Amino acid sequence: MPYGEERVRRARYAVAAVFCVHGAVTGSFATRIPWIQEHAGVSPGQLGLALAFPAIGASLAMPLAGAVSHRFGTRTALRGLLALWTLSLTLPSLAPNIYGLCGTLLLFGATAGMSDVAMNALGVEVENRIGRSIMSGLHGMWSVGALIGSAAGTVAAHLGSDARLHHLLAAAVLTVLGLVFCQGVPDLRSAPGEEPPPRFTLPPRSALVIGAIGFCGVFAEGASLDWSAVYLKDRLGTSAGLAAASTTAFALTMAVARLFGDRVVDRFGAVRTVRVGGVAATAGGVLVVTAPHPAAAMAGFGLMGLGVAVVVPLAFAAAARSGPDPSQAIAGVATITYTSGLIAPSAIGGLADLTSLTVSFGLVTLLAFGLVAGAGVLGGDGRQARTAKGSVDAAAPGGGRDT
Repeated sequence: MPYGEERVRRARYAVAAVFCVHGAVTGSFATRIPWIQEHAGVSPGQLGLALAFPAIGASLAMPLAGAVSHRFGTRTALRGLLALWTLSLTLPSLAPNIYGLCGTLLLFGATAGMSDVAMNALGVEVENRIGRSIMSGLHGMWSVGALIGSAAGTVAAHLGSDARLHHLLAAAVLTVLGLVFCQGVPDLRSAPGEEPPPRFTLPPRSALVIGAIGFCGVFAEGASLDWSAVYLKDRLGTSAGLAAASTTAFALTMAVARLFGDRVVDRFGAVRTVRVGGVAATAGGVLVVTAPHPAAAMAGFGLMGLGVAVVVPLAFAAAARSGPDPSQAIAGVATITYTSGLIAPSAIGGLADLTSLTVSFGLVTLLAFGLVAGAGVLGGDGRQARTAKGSVDAAAPGGGRDT
């Protein structure tokens, strides 16, 4: 049944709220990483190893999201997967050692990946029904959620609260909110006898080049989100509260840039926007690695957040224009970019264990400069390309009928 204008608007707000809840879990976790590291008694290298397990969990579980949506419908699937994600927030802070931390982060990543796939697919469906781009704004709402979660985490860290209690309360609130918001999302159901969507398809070559730009941007995002607090605490000797505030500064600039990103891209184009953003992110990285004072480092993380904020939405738009099968190209770019965000924290930790966190963020700075050098592959005038209805329906898990 086609949506009316009012129904589409409600669906958009509901999906946006779901993005916000998803981001709040990430922000709540990221600000308490120093507490979790200390509680589990792990070194930077061990922490980096543990932070690889969300990537493993997500990689194993993400292909299942389409089958879950196909079986239960998109609304029920998203409701269950989002609840698993919010509740999994309680697990990492309970880990007593490196083994427990790796195990809990494996589950943490699995629930994150499945719920991420489900909500993005619904976001694309709602965008198609509205007839104009909303994905940058939805990702902006994710950043708003991460900002809210990190701000609450900053207060909790400043007060010296136990992360186990903090995360238990946050998980309870976010689970209730997620269940409420999921009521308003579209409920797509597969036609009788329809085969489940394929679990894996190889991306076209064009998506690999575009995905490389997304890789650079998301690597900087993932590294900054998970390691900014540790960086200020270990390298600059700040308090736990001030260290957590660096994550909040990063999330704030990401949120603002994404919420206003569509207007900037429409005016200046995708290539120029990403190139200027790359300059800002590179300058932020230089400021971080050379910072003599916590305020300078926090400003550097803020610049990095500003610079990489719109990279992923523009990479998706460029992918849709890059070949005859937009859904396959977007899926390929998504795989590359999300993998980058998942492996970045562990890569930073491993390099820090071998050298230092300063060297690790030197690598982040080099990758940020890759945005300046490679922005031209995004092409076009920067306006979000519209994805054909058939391609969107093929890409969305569960598929076709709306109830």
